[in-house]
Amino acid sequence: MNPVFALLDAKLTIAHSQILWREIIGNVFGVGSAVGGMRRRVWAWPIGIVGNALLFTVFVGGIFHTPQHLNMAGQAGRQLMFIAVSAYGWWGWYRHARTESGLEHRGVVPRWATTRERWVLVVAMAVGTLGFAKLFALIGSYGPWSESWIFTGSVLATYGMARGLAEFWVIWIAVDLVGVPLLLKAGYYPSATLYLAYAGFVVWGFAVWFRTIKAADSMPRPDLAATGTH
Repeated sequence: MNPVFALLDAKLTIAHSQILWREIIGNVFGVGSAVGGMRRRVWAWPIGIVGNALLFTVFVGGIFHTPQHLNMAGQAGRQLMFIAVSAYGWWGWYRHARTESGLEHRGVVPRWATTRERWVLVVAMAVGTLGFAKLFALIGSYGPWSESWIFTGSVLATYGMARGLAEFWVIWIAVDLVGVPLLLKAGYYPSATLYLAYAGFVVWGFAVWFRTIKAADSMPRPDLAATGTH
């Protein structure tokens, strides 16, 4: 059998429920990408892209014949968005890592968003959720409002990660709070479980970036150290 089709069709049965292996594998890649993101490693982006490609086939169940037989336009579109934004993040982090003088070769320097950037994120979340909810409802998506919130938040969180904004972790928490109930209701149990795991992981990741920013802020600035000013 063609290995591609074998992967697409492979299923695991748990408690009389069929679960696609590609949903499990795609989410494992997602976890790997999140770990790399927390550590600011460039490889987080390509790892995530592989997982996104697999999960895209999961959420267009009417085409790829998933056990749920549901087309979740928001979740599927979210994977395509991840791939596009990840290409941008991958290039940006790669360029930064090449110029970093330290041994770690981190892909980005974490920072807090400016007041203006925070307002942009809030407005974009509100406008995006409203707009995509109407779009998803028109094309018959499952749970259009929830999917719209998840989709918009995912766009902003991924962009924030690419730009090194520590607030992107907070956006992920907001996404997870809606994503877990939606996916449980739709029967995507591995993805719902991953969302739960992400919730704890996101808090950890935020703490790591918070400490990194705090440590950087506590270091004396070269220009001030040179003049003896504090």
